[in-house]
Amino acid sequence: MREFGPTIFAEMTALAVRTGAINLGQGFPDEDGPAAMLDVATQAILSGRNQYAPGIGVPELRQAVSEHAKETQGLSYDPDTEILVTVGATEAIAAAVLALVEPGDEVIVFEPYYDSYPAAIALAGGTRRAVPLRPVDGRFTFDPADLRATPKTRAIIVNSPHNPTGTVFTPAELETIAAFCRDHDLIAITDEVYEHLTFDGVPHVSLATLPGMRERTVRISSAGKSFSVTGWKTGWICSTPELVTAVTAVKQFLTFTSAVPWQLAVAHALRHELGWVARLRDTLQAKRDRLSAGLAGAGFEVLKTAGTYFVQTDIRPLGLTDGLELTRRLPELAGVVAIPTQVFYDHAETGRHYVRFAFCKRDEVIDEAVDRLTSRRLG
Repeated sequence: MREFGPTIFAEMTALAVRTGAINLGQGFPDEDGPAAMLDVATQAILSGRNQYAPGIGVPELRQAVSEHAKETQGLSYDPDTEILVTVGATEAIAAAVLALVEPGDEVIVFEPYYDSYPAAIALAGGTRRAVPLRPVDGRFTFDPADLRATPKTRAIIVNSPHNPTGTVFTPAELETIAAFCRDHDLIAITDEVYEHLTFDGVPHVSLATLPGMRERTVRISSAGKSFSVTGWKTGWICSTPELVTAVTAVKQFLTFTSAVPWQLAVAHALRHELGWVARLRDTLQAKRDRLSAGLAGAGFEVLKTAGTYFVQTDIRPLGLTDGLELTRRLPELAGVVAIPTQVFYDHAETGRHYVRFAFCKRDEVIDEAVDRLTSRRLG
């Protein structure tokens, strides 16, 4: 773990706190989720549901996850043998990689990648190979020729909707990935935490729905983003009995289980609050447009965001080329915190000129941030 210091999110959030800057860096909303869901958690605490849950998760949540997968993706999972509740998607990813990757195995990731992926691969003794996502017509995509396997390639991590670029893989892109997995007998670990937060009518399609993929996909999601409870850290894995058993063998020695009240509340939310999520999605789409227009007005080139909480920008029109340098100075220059995308690359030079902004904030917060960025000379 020597190459891994404090995460960029910890660094930039601390910078926001220290300087009083507006935090458009870390992706957490500043408004709570549905009130009825919060009430379920409160009542669970008050009624004594405060002891250990079963290691695989409470039956209520596993059943709700099973129903949700069937309703939203047409995927059938047995709640007793094919679903595992985790402490957020981050633990699910780490446990899956630790369970399924042996020392020396290669794991493919798309760069820019979420920063927990390389750390999990390193902990497992694996090696990572990054396939670059590059802008084409304003959205990030990959060149199928870059998907190459070796005898040591074991798995691929697929994040769609994708953080930090905001891209949502198209059916054609997903089929390319699926064919690659089938041809080389690879396990796909899919990070689908933004599954409900896609915009402009763009659908989320799970890789597990494609032919031959359910049996080789470890499908991961969580409640944090969909229901605006990122601090609850409640996630889950859906896969085959064999793969879930392998991941459970690791997970039981990481956290053993997660908090019962949050699990019960999330079970309620998956069954009863998807209408709230649909309204959240519409609200976030408007916030995306609001921030994108403001950033363009401030001189950034704004790339297309089809999902997630984030807008990706190119800083070169400002006469700048180093996103890390800019974001470390931005609180002083403009009183705003953002995230430099280059830290999510193996080939850092490829992403050196990109900066990510989060739009999961109140409109007045977005407007104030835009005013600050527009009124200061950044270049």
